[in-house]
Amino acid sequence: MSSKGAGTVSGGSSEPPDADTRGRTFLCVVDETQELHQALRYACRRARHTKGRVALLYVIEPVEFQHWMAVGHLMAEERREQAEEMLQVVSSVVQKLSGTTPVVYIREGKVIDQLEQLLSTEKALSILVLGAAAGSEQPGRIVGHVMKRLGKLSIPVTIVPGSLSDSEIDAIS
Repeated sequence: MSSKGAGTVSGGSSEPPDADTRGRTFLCVVDETQELHQALRYACRRARHTKGRVALLYVIEPVEFQHWMAVGHLMAEERREQAEEMLQVVSSVVQKLSGTTPVVYIREGKVIDQLEQLLSTEKALSILVLGAAAGSEQPGRIVGHVMKRLGKLSIPVTIVPGSLSDSEIDAIS
């Protein structure tokens, strides 16, 4: 999908959508959590109804195992391949639900750091959409962090409860 390091891919183009001509861009953080489904569905439905788009951020976290450099490089490459495979699947879901090809950002580092950096540099992003963990006392790692920094963010945040069904999300979006 993109070259090594931080990158941006958008349906074959590295240019982000123009916010003035494309409508709103709804950013979702792609990870392995169950609440991604709710956040993604909400973002896609809102994008379709507002003639906007969905942007996806996938962060490849650093490999902890660093004893042997060759093993560390192999593990990092495998994580990148997994990221690209997951983004292909999620991108096809976005295409189906929103009717547009998503903007895809692949970054390497800590999720929170990369999210903050992306939000501060990409002016085309309009709304951050996150899913809250269902059935848990804690809303989730990213939601918890974002809640502490709401006043410092440059865009609005929508938090979709992880307990909502597809029909409930459809009704509010």
